[in-house]
Amino acid sequence: MSGELSAQATASERGYEGALRPGSLAEFVGQSKVRRQLGLLLDAATMRRHTPDHILLAGPPGLGKTTLSMIVAAELDKPLHQTSGPAIQHAGDLAAVLSALTPGEVLFIDEIHRMARSAEEMLYLAMEDFKVDIMVGKGAGATSVPLELSPFTLVGATTRAGLLPNPLRDRFGFTAHLEFYSDDELSKVVSRASRLIEFVLSESGVDEIARRSRGTPRIANRLLRRVRDYGLVHDLPGDASTVQAALALYDVDDHGLDRLDREVLRAVVERFNGGPVGLSTLAVSVGEEAETIEAVVEPFLVRTGLLSRTPRGRVATRLGWEHVGAVPPGASGEE
Repeated sequence: MSGELSAQATASERGYEGALRPGSLAEFVGQSKVRRQLGLLLDAATMRRHTPDHILLAGPPGLGKTTLSMIVAAELDKPLHQTSGPAIQHAGDLAAVLSALTPGEVLFIDEIHRMARSAEEMLYLAMEDFKVDIMVGKGAGATSVPLELSPFTLVGATTRAGLLPNPLRDRFGFTAHLEFYSDDELSKVVSRASRLIEFVLSESGVDEIARRSRGTPRIANRLLRRVRDYGLVHDLPGDASTVQAALALYDVDDHGLDRLDREVLRAVVERFNGGPVGLSTLAVSVGEEAETIEAVVEPFLVRTGLLSRTPRGRVATRLGWEHVGAVPPGASGEE
């Protein structure tokens, strides 16, 4: 019986996850310029009865790239096939995916910059002419057989657009750069999500979650679920005080910094006297991988002005010193 209840709870939670994703451009909050551009592209393709140009979505994690790919398929009323760059390590992997597409289908490749080079080269021809060349046989007897593909729309998502080779980037007819959300936009995201998961939040509670969500809807939805759990267990209303208590339990401070963010900032200030300090040295000092520091922690600390990157290494700013409760060198009492 307990196993059945657990399975039902997991299915219910997944249902909430799916419900939180907007199903159309009209429901999508934020990214107003991208929404207008994408809407025009899809409307024009529908009026011409033609598959839309291939679409590249670039931006930091959690801003809605996967959701927008689902919306593209929904707006076109076409099926969506999802895969990822790391899953396509050979040209044969890509050929199998492309040959299975139905006419007008939307192919979504997440982290497209991590595809194998041989697959990228095959994708060039598929995007332009909707065909691929398949090698049959080995050695001197190998022959190239052209394979015609059904017209499709490729939606590629990347968190590192600079790593895409130019020939691939140039084949996308539309490139959208997603920006971090404002607090007002995140408040709308949190309000909508709270209604969908049937958790009553006060206006102050909504604003408190939005302010700590680092400009990212995915983080806002995650914090909302943790506040909901806290309020449910302790039988508390969804006001600002409940949000503050819940996020304090999960080590999320007033600026949205979590435990690792604060450890990195504190290491730069206290162990290295504010820097500069190299990435690998900083990673060792906090016991994390250098890639995690660079891709997950650093962007937010730099964006909020707590840390800066210099040719010699990472340096804590005045705000960074103050955030950990320290006084910057050279700061006087009069200042």
